Formats: sequence, structure tokens, C-alpha cells
Amino acid sequence: MNEKGARYEEQAALFLKAAGFEILDRNWSTPMGELDIVARKGDTVVFVEVRARSNPGYGTPAESVTPAKRARLIRTAQAYLKARRPAAESFRFDVIGIVPGAEPEHIEDAFSADGFGF
Repeated sequence: MNEKGARYEEQAALFLKAAGFEILDRNWSTPMGELDIVARKGDTVVFVEVRARSNPGYGTPAESVTPAKRARLIRTAQAYLKARRPAAESFRFDVIGIVPGAEPEHIEDAFSADGFGF
């Protein structure tokens, strides 16, 4: 990961902590993909994809999470759940979009894992 990416992920992690999330893991990876942040709030495990755009003219950061990227995140989350077995009643996928100079945009439950056999 480059220096900018690390800074944006740190900004997202601090944002989540301030919102009452516990950070479980950062940059957890397998050969199939990487999870930027795995957090917990209450009984929910949250897989957080951090996306940044320096120029909003190219679309929002959240819009850059393509269907293919979502599928990789879901498969990687399945591997995480199997490997780490975090105590949780539910899970979800959030996106934190970062545009320099603006507050992070937190999209809760940004996409679902329906059809992936959870």
C-alpha cells in the first residue's frame, strides 16, 4: 500500500473509533483479496472498504466499489469469518469514502452478500 492509502485508512479507522467502533483487524489479506478494516459495533462485525478520490469529478469514492470488487470483498470476508470466528450476531459491508479536505462519508450496509451462501 502506498503512503496516501495508509493515511486514508488511518483516517477511516480514527473516524470509526470516534463513532464507537472497535477495530478488530486492518489490512487482513488472503490470496483472494484484502479487507481494509474489520470492526465491531455491538454484536455486528463490519467489513469496511476505504476508498479515496482526489477529484470528485471522477465520481464518488463509493461509486468506485465495482461489482467485481464487492464479490472479492465478500469472498475475503467469508475467509475471515472462517479463520477468525469473531463473536457476532450479524455482519455487514460498509464503505468509507474519503475526499481530501472533507469529512469521511460513511455508507453503512453499502452492499449485501445475498447469493454468496453466508
